[in-house]
Amino acid sequence: MAANEQHYTLDRPTFDKPVKLLIVVAPYYKDIVDNLLSGACAEIEAAGGTYEIAEVPGALEIPTAIGIAERMSNFDGYVALGCVIRGETTHYDTVCNDSSRGITLLGLQGLCVGNGILTVENREQAEVRAEPAGQNKGGGAAAAALHLIALARKWGGSKEGVGFMPSGDSYRLA
Repeated sequence: MAANEQHYTLDRPTFDKPVKLLIVVAPYYKDIVDNLLSGACAEIEAAGGTYEIAEVPGALEIPTAIGIAERMSNFDGYVALGCVIRGETTHYDTVCNDSSRGITLLGLQGLCVGNGILTVENREQAEVRAEPAGQNKGGGAAAAALHLIALARKWGGSKEGVGFMPSGDSYRLA
């Protein structure tokens, strides 16, 4: 069973300057998501970071909330937390695929996002993946966001004079 497998995990990144993350939570299955949230908070705190929490109605709204926050706030990264359990209709597939696709697109735009939206067949699978002393995918999602922030800071730098950005306060025509 996959729950008993050992997986390699990267060492927790360290930061010269503090990091601030937004955790966006869809608490539809509140008990499951509360466990994910506790894992995410613990991981961020262990890295010396701070966080804010925003709740949205469901997993489909998580990418939108992250996009809004990116445009209007000053977070270094984001953690997406929720749980989608398969039901009797195809709505499960839509929610899983579209929330994941939205988060992936945000990442491809350069946002540092850890995806902790569980997509499971039943409640038992969700409980295993949210277990505070076990897998806790919330902590894993926070760790992913922290690693991406570390990479962004490592590779980031002055963009002055690169591409189509003006090198100063004025524009020069060729």
